[in-house]
Amino acid sequence: MSKLYVDTDKYGYLSEFASVEAYNCAIKDVVRKRFEESGVGWEEFVFGVGEQLISKDDMQAIEDKLLALGYRFEPSAMSSPLERPDAYKDSGLSNEDFYFEHKEAPIGEIETNGRELRGSGDNVVNHVANLNGIARYVRTSDKVLEYLKDGVPEETIAIVDDSGGTLTAPILEQFKGVLCAGGTTRSHLAILTREYNIPCLMNVNLNGIKTGELIEVEVTAPSKTADDYSSGTDVTARIWRLHN
Repeated sequence: MSKLYVDTDKYGYLSEFASVEAYNCAIKDVVRKRFEESGVGWEEFVFGVGEQLISKDDMQAIEDKLLALGYRFEPSAMSSPLERPDAYKDSGLSNEDFYFEHKEAPIGEIETNGRELRGSGDNVVNHVANLNGIARYVRTSDKVLEYLKDGVPEETIAIVDDSGGTLTAPILEQFKGVLCAGGTTRSHLAILTREYNIPCLMNVNLNGIKTGELIEVEVTAPSKTADDYSSGTDVTARIWRLHN
């Protein structure tokens, strides 16, 4: 069997992910086979006939073998599981009943004042009073288009994944507040909400908060600074479900 440069590369490494390593090895095997069949030198193979000898069907066969074992790819775009449900894991984006169940979220019993602790996050701006509103998940472009057409329901505290702010930018000003499951207080979405004076928590962990539920967000908590992140200082704001 022909050897490739990567077979003797002292700087080469194995991927920590088994699926990635399996993919890489399968591709190398295809290249070895086609190289041996070509009967030409390595340089001529790379800069000449190799492009014609290694086909799309070769790559498709590798993917088909992986999928046949039951593996499914993590979606890198919202459209991926919709366009290829046979190849991608269901992200739950099209599920109207979806809600976060983060294991790291702090939870507690219902207090005498009707508050039930269900999550926490990093406060972007310190406000003078906590924020009450209706939780609504905004995770797809279809939901944004719906709100653009019909308007964002009053009292909406948007729960989002996208810390870049691109998805919700067209309707951001209409939110009463924002809870983002990713990013930091220096992310683009955090900067936008700060400029619009919209209360916002980043890096949110939630457990059990569903669309339509009344929640309270502790935006009176200190805002988390860059120094807090670098030093590992625990500065978090709480999120409650309200039962009263």
